[in-house]
Amino acid sequence: MAHLTFKGTPVESFGTLPAKGSEAPFFCLVKTDLSEAGPADFAGKRLVLNIFPSLDTPVCAASVRYFNQAAASLDNIVVLCISADLPFAHRRFCETEGLKNVVSLSVFRSPEFGKDYGVTMTTGPLKGLLSRAIVIIDADGIVRFTQQVSEIVEEPDYSAALKVLG
Repeated sequence: MAHLTFKGTPVESFGTLPAKGSEAPFFCLVKTDLSEAGPADFAGKRLVLNIFPSLDTPVCAASVRYFNQAAASLDNIVVLCISADLPFAHRRFCETEGLKNVVSLSVFRSPEFGKDYGVTMTTGPLKGLLSRAIVIIDADGIVRFTQQVSEIVEEPDYSAALKVLG
């Protein structure tokens, strides 16, 4: 269990992020067209899992914009932006913002994702949503970087994540 804060108020999340060097947990999430996507859909690619509570918050929106811009210049990378927002909200946000370099995914059919990745918040006002985290998975499905942001309203360490990607 991770101990986080939301605007200074203590929040807990279920479990912990996958260990560096471990095989990434399987997932099956919903794309904006309501089809499902999992690791096999991105075989041979390095994955950046940009996990966050909701697109309807400034920090979450900023992280999606940041990774959309960064992904344009990185080779063999797919950025997956993952939240409990419905696929319709993901699609609307990306269309409105003109974001084409990220894949938006919803966990609304897959609550096990938050448990498997240790990011479902179990206490506090955002209980049930995902905490803010970055997980980088190499082309062989091995976790190479993780960060669970300790204060939910702060942005992740983009520099550290991008350093892992080269």
